[in-house]
Amino acid sequence: MRERMEQYARLMRLDKPIGIYLLLWPTLWALWIAGKGKPDLPVVGVFILGVVLMRSAGCVINDYADRNIDPHVARTCNRPIACGKVTPREALILFAVLCMLAFVLVLFMNTLTIYLSFVAVALAALYPFMKRHTHLPQVVLGAAFGWAVPMAFAAQTGEVPRVAWLLFVATVLWTTAYDTIYGMVDREDDLKVGVKSTAILFGDSDRLLIGILQVLALGALALVGQAASLGGYFYFGLALAAGLALYQQYLIREREPKACFRAFLDNNWFGAAVFSGIVLAYLAGAGVVNSTQ
Repeated sequence: MRERMEQYARLMRLDKPIGIYLLLWPTLWALWIAGKGKPDLPVVGVFILGVVLMRSAGCVINDYADRNIDPHVARTCNRPIACGKVTPREALILFAVLCMLAFVLVLFMNTLTIYLSFVAVALAALYPFMKRHTHLPQVVLGAAFGWAVPMAFAAQTGEVPRVAWLLFVATVLWTTAYDTIYGMVDREDDLKVGVKSTAILFGDSDRLLIGILQVLALGALALVGQAASLGGYFYFGLALAAGLALYQQYLIREREPKACFRAFLDNNWFGAAVFSGIVLAYLAGAGVVNSTQ
């Protein structure tokens, strides 16, 4: 039984929490802005648990979708389904259980948040299959991760104002950028097995287009800061994030897989820098001028 639980934990990537962090940061950005620096603690607790559950569910359904691909990719051949330690049926049951647990949490929120949660599940389930039909699965992942933003605003304020959609767009752009960097790690294997990605679509222009996405994400975050009247501390955090984006460009300059993976992991600090700026801004007395923005 213990070994089985360990395999399920590996399937949910609980041993590799970077995905939890990358989903958690925009969720926290949204909660702090929606709560004007003082989000309701029960809401924060629900969303943190929800992030862990939905990221875990996303990993499970991703490995189910890739069960015939992962055995042929060096980085993924030892995943539980790929090496036969967890069956596809078990994976589907685990995915359903995780989604149901997440939905139970959402039932403690308001009606608008509950309605928005159905879109979240649909995006999480859709993303793993996109790499077979489009070169833009990273954009779908961005929408899946970004959907936590309108949900957070809905839970905290009962509405989804304009600033929430600005933050959603920023999250989609940021996620697309860092997941393209992640795609560069597997590009050669993906080409062999016929998997599509923005890393393949961008080709030799990958660094340039990733840079453009990063600039657009930072620009969207700057607009969020303006709309929420966050002030200097926020822009200091944003400047730190911009420095990290430049460092990521340095890491991927030779397109070496290990360096690209380091650049991908570095986005945890990007998210933390933005969040630190938001927290410091509210501690310094910043606030949303118009709650309908």
